[in-house]
Amino acid sequence: MVTERKISNIDLSLPSILEMSKLELSDSLVALDQPKYRSDQVWRSIYKEGKSSFDDMTNLSKDLRSILAKNYSIGNASTLISKKSADSSTDKMLFQLPDGELIETVLMRYGPDGHRRGRKTVCVSTQAGCALGCTFCATGQQGFRRNLTAGEITEQVLTMQRLAMAEDKKEVEAGTRSRGEIQGVTNVVFMGMGEPLANYKNMMDSIRVLNDPKGIGIGARHITVSTVGLIPGIEKIAQEDIQINLAVSLHAPDNETRSETMPVNKRYPIEELIDACKYFVDETNRRVFIEYVLLKGQNDTSRHANKLGRILKDLLCHVNLIPVNPTEEGPYRRTGYEAARRFQSDLKKFNIPSTVRMEKGIDIDAGCGQLRDRALAGQT
Repeated sequence: MVTERKISNIDLSLPSILEMSKLELSDSLVALDQPKYRSDQVWRSIYKEGKSSFDDMTNLSKDLRSILAKNYSIGNASTLISKKSADSSTDKMLFQLPDGELIETVLMRYGPDGHRRGRKTVCVSTQAGCALGCTFCATGQQGFRRNLTAGEITEQVLTMQRLAMAEDKKEVEAGTRSRGEIQGVTNVVFMGMGEPLANYKNMMDSIRVLNDPKGIGIGARHITVSTVGLIPGIEKIAQEDIQINLAVSLHAPDNETRSETMPVNKRYPIEELIDACKYFVDETNRRVFIEYVLLKGQNDTSRHANKLGRILKDLLCHVNLIPVNPTEEGPYRRTGYEAARRFQSDLKKFNIPSTVRMEKGIDIDAGCGQLRDRALAGQT
């Protein structure tokens, strides 16, 4: 059964402390006549311990807690809608920002897989809306509203981290998890609303906060940035000193097919995009993840699979095949599981590793931008 709850908005008119870097936080506390080490305590309380209120930071003096509460908020997003899928594997939240913009965040739970432990992955948004207009994506049809700040991106993970940690602790109390296995969020993917590389600085500022070992401590190799193929951004991220994963939304094996669904292809055609991917591999020694949404009758035949195999055969990559999470208004239908497997089998002939990923949370509008659309239409 799908569960849903609506939470009234909270008036958070104060500036968010999440917008500060470590250095900025230290400087602000020094300006309040506090010793520098206090910034480490506040940072740990917010990002490591997940405190959502200054009153809960009992390692600080009562006076300092009061000063902080008068000057800052810990985030400024209000949870408008929260949904849980029938199988409890997925939570999706719709947040309202102080200016009224709506953004979505998803928490996905995966059980143990072979040698890997179970994991909890947060999918974050980087923009309100999107300018790139991919025809199969609900967000792409909404148009661009604005970039999210670094703090607004980070806050999405913090909110889901509190939920994930609470779940882990309940399992400890129930005896189904040991205290040493409390882990909370294990992975973050920048695959929600918006194009991450079009909001590059704020994206990277958020990644550095999430990766900080004195905070949430998400390992760089557990952070994935997805792009529709903005080549300058791909080249830039290849030069970063933090080795995060790159996922490229390809979704077609030729320019004609790709341009029909992804207008960005007219600016950055497939040949140039594949070259940029090879540049990323050469610079980082890391493979690229190729995201390929399967659209029934549009890009999912053996002919398409063979074309895809030929253009990817010299690229160090892993292909994720994703049957589309259809929108109500969209013209596309979901490729069946057997057809997806046949597509995967065709790719295997080119020695290209791939995974068929069945989308989570279809029953709760977990596809990008879908919950926002329904909320604006008054259908939630």
